[in-house]
Amino acid sequence: MILPRTCVEDEVFITVTGMVLGMVAPLVVLRLLNFHIDAAENIDTCICLKDARYNYGNGRLNRPSIMVYGGTIKPGHYNGHSYDIISAFQNLTIDSSSSITFNPSYFALHFTLYYIRMLGRYGEYVNGSISDEDRKNVVHNSCPGAGACGGMYTANTMASAIEAMGMCLPYSSSIPAENPLKLDECRLAGKYLLELLKMDLKPQILSLLSHYVMQWLLSWHWIGGTPAVLRYLLEHGFLDGDCLTVTGKTLAENVQNCPPLSEGQDIIRPLENPIKKTGHIHITRELAPEGSVAKITGKEGLYFSGPALVFEGEEAMLAAISENPMNFKGKVVVIRGEGPKGGPGMPEMLTPTSAIMGAGLGKDCALLTDGRFSGGSHGFVVGHICPEAQEGGPIGLVRNGDIIRIDVRERRIDVDVTDQEMEERRKNWTPPPYKATCGVLYKYIKNVQSASRDV
Repeated sequence: MILPRTCVEDEVFITVTGMVLGMVAPLVVLRLLNFHIDAAENIDTCICLKDARYNYGNGRLNRPSIMVYGGTIKPGHYNGHSYDIISAFQNLTIDSSSSITFNPSYFALHFTLYYIRMLGRYGEYVNGSISDEDRKNVVHNSCPGAGACGGMYTANTMASAIEAMGMCLPYSSSIPAENPLKLDECRLAGKYLLELLKMDLKPQILSLLSHYVMQWLLSWHWIGGTPAVLRYLLEHGFLDGDCLTVTGKTLAENVQNCPPLSEGQDIIRPLENPIKKTGHIHITRELAPEGSVAKITGKEGLYFSGPALVFEGEEAMLAAISENPMNFKGKVVVIRGEGPKGGPGMPEMLTPTSAIMGAGLGKDCALLTDGRFSGGSHGFVVGHICPEAQEGGPIGLVRNGDIIRIDVRERRIDVDVTDQEMEERRKNWTPPPYKATCGVLYKYIKNVQSASRDV
């Protein structure tokens, strides 16, 4: 039995509601899968074809199952340079009168429609660092075909982790979408699924994969793919090789005969020569009593201080940066009202971060938000601030001009406002009205927890 698509795709709902459904839709998918497979049809087993946010449902199904990952897109090329979807984000500046034509690939269409909705004019074009003709060509050539975003972003990160957990076949997460090997994987999935059914082997969360950032996932495939990385991690004691996988073998057995990382490759750095000694994810507090997530590599610096520039939602910020990007220089940009309840759905702030980076302000301003970030976001950015503004968190009490200090080493975000003044602001604060008052989004608002617990 082939079950129909269980949810509206990203490229459809983003054009209508922005990213507010990004965290809601996967929950709908999971419940529909449970309904079909566990209840209505009582199906013995399943193969799930998945991508992006929809690639983690197998673990919740009490059935032998295999995930087949759709695969990554190829890099785009223009004028001797390689580009990906983030290149398009930082260059895409279109309005309702635009006559640009685009490749009909999933992500090109997806984000083209999104930006038409946003009516944004920002990034490199706004900054004057790229001509209008070059901008159009970068956008047109960034997404040359089918596949997930071409970097270690949401889809490829989750797919790599799932392969390490043993819930898909070896090489699934690193075979590109348009590579003929992807069809071979689909055929093998049917063979191994029958074995899983005989063994009654069900999905189990067994191990985790630390992911490494690379420019193109296509390169990841040619240097040995995810199995080569898993082999390297196993050899250095970072993974449990005894956990079972959907092949019926252990993780160690799966990769023991796989070729190691290619000699001389520079995509995966050796432990003895890392890009940097520490990771780029930091948990910070103070302005975020329940925690926040700073995604800072260090190349942007580890400390930032400046006056707050506050926006009620990302649309207001995008309108402001399109009008006067230099007004953002030296500021701590605060985008609030984008948390699980306030968004609702905790939309990702890839658009604002791309606008900042495209305008050449990546080292000249910081961004704080109670929303979340895409894997493609970069810059001096802190998200997942909890409690969110909608729930009366301190981020909702910040005002324009308040001096904010972000110290990554100390894992602190401090506001230069006295406790007395902050308490006075709290007394005068009233929660903003919900952005949804009925339907699935209202149900989500009433039931979702803080991002510090679960979304």
